[in-house]
Amino acid sequence: MKLSVVKVGGNIIDNQEALHAFLKQFNALEGPKLLVHGGGKIASELGKEMGITPNMVNGRRVTDKATLDLVTMVYGGLINKNLVAVLQAMGCNAIGLTGADGNTIQSVKRPVKEVDYGFVGDVQGVNAYLLQMYLKEGFVPVFAPLTHDLEGNMLNTNADTVATEVAKALAEVGYEVSLKYCFDKPGVMLDLQDADSLVKELTPVNYATLKEEGVIAEGMLPKLHNAFQAVEAGVEEVVLGLAEGILQQQPFGTVVKAEDKLAATS
Repeated sequence: MKLSVVKVGGNIIDNQEALHAFLKQFNALEGPKLLVHGGGKIASELGKEMGITPNMVNGRRVTDKATLDLVTMVYGGLINKNLVAVLQAMGCNAIGLTGADGNTIQSVKRPVKEVDYGFVGDVQGVNAYLLQMYLKEGFVPVFAPLTHDLEGNMLNTNADTVATEVAKALAEVGYEVSLKYCFDKPGVMLDLQDADSLVKELTPVNYATLKEEGVIAEGMLPKLHNAFQAVEAGVEEVVLGLAEGILQQQPFGTVVKAEDKLAATS
């Protein structure tokens, strides 16, 4: 069965008009679907009002105890429940979740290496059986980027990673998964100022070349790392770009392909 796993973040979450338009497009997707959201800018702004200064390293949030409390409230509460409420108003039977709910996503606290990221979780397991139950009953899971460690601790977890791990787990149990990263760019761009510089297809070979040449923006690298992990683990397709482009039947964005998919289509 086909399944859409959609991750939304960036300026879409921060802009009410853009978010409403995105949710309408998401709701219009046919078949079972699942949404993963971010919300870092909102967390940062509310944190500043509370005297919590955001600390970012390589595009990732360092999460001390105060920041963990903040993101648990903002991601798991404010943003997640507002998304669920809007989807319900559209007739979409959404259910808001974190990784702790139903023991859906387990993780471990990231080990300290060059950087101590604090209370950040690296995903160790996804309860695909429970997700299948929700999907078969017609629910649309909406995940906040929060997981748990089975020891009573919530952990902040990268939303792209959550989407990737959920997509991989559901592909393993037989779904034909299309993973879509929606953000505020048309896709992977060779030049952010040139609308015609979109990379329509990324393979391990041209990705390695573009990385070596320093053409791909640094902030895009973790997202693409997740995308290649997904297709190599059996996810049918990964597409990155604007929601209005990639939530269509014929997606317009950057399509990520693994080597074996290339061999099959050549």
